[in-house]
Amino acid sequence: MSINATIDRVTDRIRNRSHASRAAYLKKIARAAEDGPRRAHLSCGNQAHAYAAMPDKDDMANTRKPNIGVVTAYNDMLSAHQPYERYPDLIRRSAHAVGATVQVAGGVPAMCDGVTQGRAGMELSLFSRDVIALATGVSLSHDCFDAALYLGVCDKIVPGLVIGAATFGHIPAVFLPAGPMPSGLPNDEKSKVRQQFAAGEVGREALMAAEMASYHSAGTCTFYGTANSNQMLMEFMGLHLPGSSFVNPNTPLRDALTVAGVERAAAITKLGNHYLPAGEILDEKAFVNGIVGLMTTGGSTNLVMHIPAMARAAGVLIDIEDFHDISESVPLMARVYPNGLADVNHFHAAGGIGYMIGQLLDAGMLHEDVKTIIGTGLDGYTTEPKLTGERVVWEDGAKETLNDKILRPVGDPFAVTGGLKQLEGNLGRGVIKVSAVAAERHVIEAKARVFSDQEAVKAAFKAGEFTEDTIVVVRFQGPRANGMPELHSLTPTLAVLQDRGLKVALLTDGRMSGASGKVPAAIHISPEASVGGPLSRVRDGDLIRMDATMGTIDCLAEDFDNRRPATFDPGPSSEGMGREMFSVFRATAGSATEGAGVVV
Repeated sequence: MSINATIDRVTDRIRNRSHASRAAYLKKIARAAEDGPRRAHLSCGNQAHAYAAMPDKDDMANTRKPNIGVVTAYNDMLSAHQPYERYPDLIRRSAHAVGATVQVAGGVPAMCDGVTQGRAGMELSLFSRDVIALATGVSLSHDCFDAALYLGVCDKIVPGLVIGAATFGHIPAVFLPAGPMPSGLPNDEKSKVRQQFAAGEVGREALMAAEMASYHSAGTCTFYGTANSNQMLMEFMGLHLPGSSFVNPNTPLRDALTVAGVERAAAITKLGNHYLPAGEILDEKAFVNGIVGLMTTGGSTNLVMHIPAMARAAGVLIDIEDFHDISESVPLMARVYPNGLADVNHFHAAGGIGYMIGQLLDAGMLHEDVKTIIGTGLDGYTTEPKLTGERVVWEDGAKETLNDKILRPVGDPFAVTGGLKQLEGNLGRGVIKVSAVAAERHVIEAKARVFSDQEAVKAAFKAGEFTEDTIVVVRFQGPRANGMPELHSLTPTLAVLQDRGLKVALLTDGRMSGASGKVPAAIHISPEASVGGPLSRVRDGDLIRMDATMGTIDCLAEDFDNRRPATFDPGPSSEGMGREMFSVFRATAGSATEGAGVVV
């Protein structure tokens, strides 16, 4: 099947936009690779320090066995990352069995957005991505590794690791997932209890019981938020083994996939005949494939910022117009919470990523001619892993959906477009995700209520101040103001107003969680208010029109362009909970439309 005309056009646009930066990047990683395995150039003293604690240090010093570095986001506070505790020993045994050695090169921080939602710590969340990239760089700076394994799952962790992997793009990279927790309390039931609590209909005891029944085990949260969107992305981009993203933790198949990942990392170093540096995999076609996957699954809007940042690290320049155009050209094939009632375990059982990739390849909506960690071509990602004894083998994946309420073919999708829209007007430029928003709410024209933080919105709600259709403007939430926290804790409040029959929407230069759904939210508005962006000129009572159909976002006040902007008071968000240490990040962060990066 020939490639879809829009996918081809967008890919060409990205290639042309990135011509100089991508060429410079490829030259850089070629220079880094040209001397052969880097550790061969370490002095005897350097090597002695590097291998002193290893039981097989003599092999390290005197043979050409591949040495694999592990960069891990393990901690036992995040349910998604707790399974990584047992990975190093399994990885070492697997590497030794194929004549390789392994060292844990370093750890990277991994914070849980579910813990920090609505709290001061959330203002460090986005910047943790760049810290992770920096920590990855420190881990790999010892120059001892012929390949790297990356252990990470959640929101900022995978993007940060990819930025690091791209920066060390001459080193082959294999990403090893940990998998989702088994299904617990259905996500829609949990959401209902949250709304009941916000409305004062149930107490904290009922809320806590629902939350604990939903988040109940080791593994990724089962809704289709940023963490699971990351896992989808790594598979669509060829950095995971096929079918490995949504296999539950601590199962025989999960362990077998980890073993296979180690074996593959050992096979693709420059010491062998199948050298596959990460930087060659991370080209414009891989990122386009990732965007297609994001749109056709109804994935997290956080990736609209993370993908440009990851791509920039590999010399590829992506704009939000690319997301918009791809979204308009691909169908929505999946309904996974918050875009439906199913969770990722149900999605995986219905045919999952392999089924979707097969459908999209047949329809010409993905680039097949890409490099992946398993070789050349994306067709291998239509297979699914099965156990034969303790070994994993790949068999043909599902050719038909096994549940058309969750997963549908390209020719009979849930919607003809991916559901993400670019918004542009006199209020700036941003995005809105409408895949879970009812069609009658795609256009909202209402008066503005302006706030400078989310707590003020909740206070106004509790005071009964929202009595008419309202566009809630929460400004000074961009990366250069307070680090661009997610505003997900507003979702239950706004959902209650919507359920009362009001038309409500959120307009912000901040972010919403990948779990946010049915309330229309225009997010990532740039330029942000703290640098004099248009949101700084909005006043209470202004009539605002948010039109996801036409892709516009405008303030209709006649004097809007001539107003003096409101000024940002950094005091409340400049200190406490470590925020003072991130002042240099806030001062230098890029715009949301370019990935809000500090290190890229």
